[in-house]
Amino acid sequence: MRRLPLLAAGAAGVLLLGVAGTASAAPEAKPAKPPHPLQVRPALPAGATNPSIADGVAVGSLVGTYTASGLGPATANAAAPAGSPERFVKWTELPPGVTLTEAQSLNVFEQITANLRAQGLTLRDVISMRAYLSNPPGTDIADFAGWNRAYRQYFANTDLATKKVVPVPLGTAPPAAPIFVNPARPSRVTLEVANLPVAGWLVEVEVVAAYR
Repeated sequence: MRRLPLLAAGAAGVLLLGVAGTASAAPEAKPAKPPHPLQVRPALPAGATNPSIADGVAVGSLVGTYTASGLGPATANAAAPAGSPERFVKWTELPPGVTLTEAQSLNVFEQITANLRAQGLTLRDVISMRAYLSNPPGTDIADFAGWNRAYRQYFANTDLATKKVVPVPLGTAPPAAPIFVNPARPSRVTLEVANLPVAGWLVEVEVVAAYR
């Protein structure tokens, strides 16, 4: 009778048992070492040269950090009705393909830039981000695509292998140079929420930045 290969699990992991009964341990990924006390080390997807975010960010014990409160878009169009999303968009007429969420997100990144600058930091120092999106009027879901386009205008827009700037689109326009060239790829979570604290806001973002 022919014996088929068997799988057996042991305390050290999965063992492969061949025809001859020889056991071999399945290879395990070697865990990364803790960061040096002054090191900020993003964990990036293996083999990816232009990922939008990090899998996580390791921060050394002596690295100082700054946590910004959640920031939304500033009033940019006082002529728009109070409490409307358009009030927080700098354009009276949106460029082709640019969504309200995308336009507000660009506004938010301007507010974050100013907030960080006051603390001696820039967007390049951001290591973690949490974004909250609310549904645009008349829609059933948050505009994640518009948010991601705006994000790439300010983050993760250089190729990790070549170090060259990666063109990004604004709305449906052909990809062009980003608003702010930035190799930083923070860890990030994006959540859809029922509403935000200011009427008309579609986006609110909080960030953590590291002093290096």
